[in-house]
Amino acid sequence: MKDDTHNIPRTMPIQSATFTNEINAEIRRAAATGIYDIRGGGAKRKVPHFDDLLFLGASVSRYPLEGYREKCDTSVLLGTRFAKNPIKLDIPITIAGMSFGALSGPAKEALGRGASLAGTSTTTGDGGMTQEERGHSKQLVYQYLPSRYGMNPNDLRKADAIEIVVGQGAKPGGGGMLLGQKISDRVAEMRTLPKGIDQRSSCRHPDWTGPDDLEIKILELREITNGRVPIYVKIAGARPYFDTTLAIKAGADVVVLDGMQGGTAATQDVFIEHVGQPTLACIRPAVKALQDLGMHRKVQLVISGGIRTGADVAKAMALGADAVSIGTAAMIAIGDNDPKWEAEYQKLGTTTGAYDDWHEGLDPAGITTQDPELAARLDPVEAGRRLRNYLSVMTLEAQTIARACGHNHLHNLEPEDLCALTMEAAAMAQVPLAGTEWYPGKGGF
Repeated sequence: MKDDTHNIPRTMPIQSATFTNEINAEIRRAAATGIYDIRGGGAKRKVPHFDDLLFLGASVSRYPLEGYREKCDTSVLLGTRFAKNPIKLDIPITIAGMSFGALSGPAKEALGRGASLAGTSTTTGDGGMTQEERGHSKQLVYQYLPSRYGMNPNDLRKADAIEIVVGQGAKPGGGGMLLGQKISDRVAEMRTLPKGIDQRSSCRHPDWTGPDDLEIKILELREITNGRVPIYVKIAGARPYFDTTLAIKAGADVVVLDGMQGGTAATQDVFIEHVGQPTLACIRPAVKALQDLGMHRKVQLVISGGIRTGADVAKAMALGADAVSIGTAAMIAIGDNDPKWEAEYQKLGTTTGAYDDWHEGLDPAGITTQDPELAARLDPVEAGRRLRNYLSVMTLEAQTIARACGHNHLHNLEPEDLCALTMEAAAMAQVPLAGTEWYPGKGGF
């Protein structure tokens, strides 16, 4: 009898939406190694973001400004609450903390050069202050982290501001990580730790257990610096209303709020993708905390995590921020993941735009490495110019939008200038869904 079963039509194979090829590959990798995956960068999953918001622009009900004749101010003062010498920036875009150790010496120099040319500040990151960075940074913020690697009072006094890092957007509740292959002689000396040994930072500061102790620490830092410089408190996007409230009550001059799209040098992939909130979801609760305490614009709010364009800058400021901070975008501007190194990225098992094994210290672009030969590939002078150009373009873009909305200062942008394309973005930003006057939680329709 003839078997015709092979002629029976079959259903089309369908890939599981839960067990995707990427998930299956990670299961196999974990099963083969017994080690969780470590990488750099920020969340790669798609989350509600600034792209889900649009500016309304001026027409009849609003009067736009003429870009060729009417000014739009971009300056910002940070630290006006208590500091004798607040930081005055020409643009409201700062460079986030990225450590020497995670980044090469030429990369840190390039960030300092570019920020200074653009009239803004850069930030040290974990591991202390380098001479190159201080020498080429007109305004340098010194990060005070749980590890206290490289921390000393002399460098604190050289800083133009101090940023107490309580949390980071890529890993709220998690500590820093710098693996042994990047612990060179100089990095080891600066951090007073053995060369070639993995260095993992504490997830919390050893000097305090709550906001009352944080207040004491802020007073101590003010005493060390004679009250001269602003004290920032950096928090991760976890519980922004309460964390912002407590930072203000502890005496912060500036609150830096980092959403989950913010990057990191190295941490567990599961942390990066599954802990924290999107940047967009964090801004309005933080602003409400400032407003409830009567401190909006008195204590400045700096937003970071996934800022890429002048439109992102303008949207963050329209929602209530005083300034923004960029990290990953700055790295790309100076040469991270540059296509000219594609052949070498492929040798490392990756491709341009996807390279995130920063912890391995093999970066072909010479940015996330301590290898002298690789680091020498980055010209800090040219890279600094590229960063300056990028910051200038972002600023011009934000100015163009502000003028189109009828404002002569970026700080005059407001939620009323925005609408949302999705229900999620409308709810998070608390601006109307496009074509309506309603957003989820407002009531009515």
